[in-house]
Amino acid sequence: MKRSLRGLVMIAALAASTALAGCQRETGGEPLQLTGKIFVFNYRLAYATYMITLNRTEPLPEGATITAEFENPAGGDPLVLQRKLFAAQEKVVLESPDVRCVKKARPYRVSITVDGPDGARLQALETTVVSDLDQSVLPAHALVVGPAYDKNPEMFKNGLTGGQFDMRKCPS
Repeated sequence: MKRSLRGLVMIAALAASTALAGCQRETGGEPLQLTGKIFVFNYRLAYATYMITLNRTEPLPEGATITAEFENPAGGDPLVLQRKLFAAQEKVVLESPDVRCVKKARPYRVSITVDGPDGARLQALETTVVSDLDQSVLPAHALVVGPAYDKNPEMFKNGLTGGQFDMRKCPS
């Protein structure tokens, strides 16, 4: 009788430890997965931005942050964007500040880090974004101004437009 009771206790303990192990979060999982990366050219307002999209694949702690460093096509320091993440957030969209001098077929580096509320690094991603257009497709200045999208007088003088973005001002 003692042996069967001991065996029963062992089986119950094994079942309990297996159930508890199934509830634990595995470490090392990537909480975000890169799903898209492009340059967005806004012809009407004459600017370009990076746009990065990510999907949540693992739970994120409340108060986590995401930081993206975008290579500056015009040269100089990277453009930095930092945002707070929310535990229920399923998708993350990162749009850089406006960029100048984007060149066709050139890879531009983007570095993304996800940190927990305590500052511990949860994930680091490196990627590149390549445009199939030069920024020269954009006008030199915004075509419209104001909330009513009025014609920009700087661009429409004497019935002529003010030309395209001048790539000669960009580093080679």
